[in-house]
Amino acid sequence: MDILLTVILLLNHLLTGTNEQSVAANTVVKAVTQTKETTPPGSTTETNGDKTDQQSNVFVKKDPQPDAPKVKGIYVTAHSAGGSRMSKLLDLLDRTELNSMVIDIKDDNGYITYPTDNQELLKLGTSQKYIRDISATMDLLEQHKVYPIARVVVFKDTVLARKHPELSYRKSDGTVWENGKGDSFVNPYRREVWEYNVEIAKEAAKLGFKEIQFDYVRFPEGFEKKEDSLKFDKTDEKRTEVIADFVQYAREQLEPLGVRVSVDIFGYAASVPAAEGIGQDFVKISKQVNVISPMIYPSHYSTGWFKVKEPDTNPYAVIKGAMEDTHKKLQPLGSYTPAIRPWIQDFTASWLGKGHYIKYGKAEVDAQLKALKDTNIEEYLLWNANNNYTGDANF
Repeated sequence: MDILLTVILLLNHLLTGTNEQSVAANTVVKAVTQTKETTPPGSTTETNGDKTDQQSNVFVKKDPQPDAPKVKGIYVTAHSAGGSRMSKLLDLLDRTELNSMVIDIKDDNGYITYPTDNQELLKLGTSQKYIRDISATMDLLEQHKVYPIARVVVFKDTVLARKHPELSYRKSDGTVWENGKGDSFVNPYRREVWEYNVEIAKEAAKLGFKEIQFDYVRFPEGFEKKEDSLKFDKTDEKRTEVIADFVQYAREQLEPLGVRVSVDIFGYAASVPAAEGIGQDFVKISKQVNVISPMIYPSHYSTGWFKVKEPDTNPYAVIKGAMEDTHKKLQPLGSYTPAIRPWIQDFTASWLGKGHYIKYGKAEVDAQLKALKDTNIEEYLLWNANNNYTGDANF
């Protein structure tokens, strides 16, 4: 795809729902215009199982959940998990081959979504009662044989940024920086932020979650263009290294507890060089995790991607192309390759405008599932911000 089409794609790019689904145009355009490296970032010089990477870290990758099922899951907000909608979602899993729920434990605002008396968490965190009885909820998931995954939104954290501005990015007048939607981020260079989020993950593991899914593992969109005007603590380490270091730290802390670590990453990351601005390097992150979940919603690509004029209207081609790029991107990792479990689209992107979208239902979800099967992908997650899912798809 040429640069002009990429610019058009990303300027037209919009979000739906709340999970990490894109980067801004300036971030990815910069990445696309970079010269591709012969060896992808984070790849190794060895070809056998135990490899030494560019940071001289040696580890043997193992799965803390070797008996886990092939995950076919749905996203569940804390409001749904703690409310009346939960029974409907459990019924969906009971009568289909869906078997997993990704539940907000730390949400997009930064709230811990259940009451906790963990003083280590409450030093920085703020809890809510969206899930009033987290133990009862975990018991319910076990009764229905649901594989439970805890979603932890990491560096997008308006609550913590406002509570502790020193952990965020400040403008010249001392106020906390916000993006155009009023959201604030916390600083990945601050070790306290790492420890706080991993402590949340550790409590989730103790509650019974089998996997921790970290979302918003990045700097803000377009950060490279605004960082000089912001005040924040930093080192000489590159942003991509800082983010990869956090993921490695999380894995090392959580692996002894017997839980998997997974990371959500924007779909374009498999198709372009590393996004230096936001600090996401697909290969470096993937090497450290048990599961990588690229968000490859057809609505989030535009004219020219995968030779498709209107990607939202051709879900099969988009998913197939994205997965082919993902396989190619991760091929150098060898035995360090994580399980690939993409997020796919179960919502209608009507904001794209007439002629640019189609209504999504059974046929469109089935087309995505077929594309996954045709590219040897056995696991997937369905995203719908309102948790209204297509019940008769070919799961």
